[in-house]
Amino acid sequence: MKTSTTSSKIETNKILAEKINGRAALIGVIALLGAYSSTGQIIPGYL
Repeated sequence: MKTSTTSSKIETNKILAEKINGRAALIGVIALLGAYSSTGQIIPGYL
């Protein structure tokens, strides 16, 4: 049986993981926009 402390710690870890994932996704979008603005291609060298 889970205790409230264990459940709370798991929820905190999940929230932290989602924040890190969201920040990484935003960095990827910014990199995509930078590559597109500098080369005019969505994936430089392919498209």
